[in-house]
Amino acid sequence: MGDRAKTHIGAAGGATTADRPATVRNVVLVGHSGSGKTTLVEALAQTAGAVVRPGRVEDGGTVSDYDEIEHRQHRSVQLSLVPVEWGGYKVNLLDTPGYADFVGELRAGLRAADAALFVVSAAQEAEAVPDVTRAVWDECAAVGMPRAIVVTHLDTARTGFEAMTRVCGRLFGGDDPDAVVPLHLPVLGPEGPDGHARATGLVGLLSRRVFDYASGERRAGPPFDDELPAAEAARNRLIEGIIAESEDETLMDRYLAGEELDVGTLTADLEKAVARGVFHPVLAAAPAAPGGSQGLGTVELLDLVTGGFPSPLERAAPRVTTVRGAARERIGCDPAGPLLAEVVKTASDPYVGRMSLVRVFSGTLRPDATVHVSGRRPADGHAPAGPGTDGEPVAHDADERVGALSSPFGKQQRVLPECRAGDLACVAKLAHAETGDTLSAPEDPLLVEAWPMPEPLLPLAVEAHGKADEDKLSQALAGLVAEDPTLRLEQNQDTHQLVLWCLGEAHREVALERLRARYGVRVDAVPHRVALRETFGAPASGRGRHVKQSGGHGQFAICEITVEPLPPGSGVEFVDEVVGGAVPRQFVPSVEKGVRAQAERGVAAGHPLVDVRVTLRDGRAHSVDSSDAAFQTAGALALREAAAAAPIHLLEPVAEVAVLVPDEHVGPVMSDLSGRRGRVVGTEPAGSGLTVVRAEVPELEIGRYAVDLRSLAHGTGRFSRTYARHEPMPRAVAEKLRERSLIDA
Repeated sequence: MGDRAKTHIGAAGGATTADRPATVRNVVLVGHSGSGKTTLVEALAQTAGAVVRPGRVEDGGTVSDYDEIEHRQHRSVQLSLVPVEWGGYKVNLLDTPGYADFVGELRAGLRAADAALFVVSAAQEAEAVPDVTRAVWDECAAVGMPRAIVVTHLDTARTGFEAMTRVCGRLFGGDDPDAVVPLHLPVLGPEGPDGHARATGLVGLLSRRVFDYASGERRAGPPFDDELPAAEAARNRLIEGIIAESEDETLMDRYLAGEELDVGTLTADLEKAVARGVFHPVLAAAPAAPGGSQGLGTVELLDLVTGGFPSPLERAAPRVTTVRGAARERIGCDPAGPLLAEVVKTASDPYVGRMSLVRVFSGTLRPDATVHVSGRRPADGHAPAGPGTDGEPVAHDADERVGALSSPFGKQQRVLPECRAGDLACVAKLAHAETGDTLSAPEDPLLVEAWPMPEPLLPLAVEAHGKADEDKLSQALAGLVAEDPTLRLEQNQDTHQLVLWCLGEAHREVALERLRARYGVRVDAVPHRVALRETFGAPASGRGRHVKQSGGHGQFAICEITVEPLPPGSGVEFVDEVVGGAVPRQFVPSVEKGVRAQAERGVAAGHPLVDVRVTLRDGRAHSVDSSDAAFQTAGALALREAAAAAPIHLLEPVAEVAVLVPDEHVGPVMSDLSGRRGRVVGTEPAGSGLTVVRAEVPELEIGRYAVDLRSLAHGTGRFSRTYARHEPMPRAVAEKLRERSLIDA
């Protein structure tokens, strides 16, 4: 298991500060909203001695949720780091939001961690584990990340611990449900007034000992007689699972021969299997009883984390390239090696400014050192793209001086002298650094491969509430997007709207609240408009006459044009067919300029005119009063007159949509897309009981599809969209839009 200090499952905690990568454990907590992740972090911190009482840090403030929005909404909306010490190890607990709208924070936590704790609530129905949690489990499995499962809320359980363990084996075990087994069984006390029995202790299946937590302190003793039958059966399953994953091929023969295997040997093999990511123990945990300092199962969980989860030395760093995309060798976790760190979270502190949470993969980060900050963003300003594509340069590329280093703990920041490879720390005042950026040595700038981020597909059009807000809006939005790469900012040139693309309604509300509370900017949400177009439904002619005489030089320009529709995608063509010099050569470009300017403004509903050919046929000029401006005006007037004589069709954008859903939701999804005026063009299997439904849908109909699909597919579906083309809008739809005042009739 590499260079690891030995602390076996079941050992007592200690208080030695970790100063080497081998003594660091980076653990992310994953689970659906309400599963109890934050409460579990509080309980672990209390057991480790970092908290005097639940929910409080020694010098005040909550341990995990330090954002004011989280206090108001009573849910986690961002990644938070809680470092604790246990048995000579430093354990960085990364608490992630469980709500689907904040999956970007979850992915940042996965990037910063070397192992994962999946938190499952027994208070919910057994089958209520969201598919998004299962999908994250599969992602961890694909990269070999070690995982364990923690069952919470046993005091209000709808599903017993053993039944929940079997459910987890079926949901997470895949082809090997025997690799998901409990290490302990809870001991239940008498039923309370609500009819639920509170867990008061644990039976250690390997040690056969009972650990009593009824007093709030862990006390070891002999097993209860009435617990032995269930414990022995569970113990046999655990031992068989350990043997199946053991590298010692003699264990199975010795076990079948009836030999009593040494607990130390089984524990060592268990730890190795957990570290390799092939064995997934299930544990129970609960906060401490009133007046106690150790929550149920928290000692066992901390021992598993320190003894069974890998150190940063045992986990490969992300792929590394130069800033131009040239591949580099994998860089090891060496405090004396070249500096390689990544910003996994960015936040703004009202007192110290921008704070960057950094995972150091190699080297040592020190205050006042100069580092190179590099990151790449695609043209639309969305999340960092992966390096190594066509050698394109990074979007920002600068040297910066590192500010103070600190270790976050709730609202407190504890000063650090340095941050070594394998550890995490907060860095103050990195002005150019954004989430996903790389920190490296100035003489050898590097770029780490970006982690996958979901595409935000729920639009939020905003306007400044007042003049004071307008002055600060641009800077506030830029800061908001730098903090959260799952937000995308768009200045739509067609609709002239400022659009913030979000993952869902909760994500949208948090973005608005942060603008107000963190940046002091108030904005108004306005209806999002799509980029409509206009075109001619039939050929038409128009005559533009601009003649004015007011003493001195006047204005004189007359032009005659014909307009005919063209196939979609043709744009605006201008053809000069004037003969005999009716319109002097120098004024033909003026007519074209006027026609194109009017086409941009629209001729009916104020949307750009496209897919037409405008032909200049004839005109008249005056030797003195004709001018460039006069013929521009005449060209615009001619186009408007032609539009008045022809049917004008509104064109709406159509998107190609690909919806990935479980097979059982394909029918409802196809029916829903058809109800949105969509054309389903096909389906194709995507493996593991999933299907991709492809359709072409007007963008007017999918503005809220990110929210509606989540409801339709019970949170299991996701989709992507790309612009396909503009198509004529049905007359009934156009009239309905006019009635709603979304277009100017």
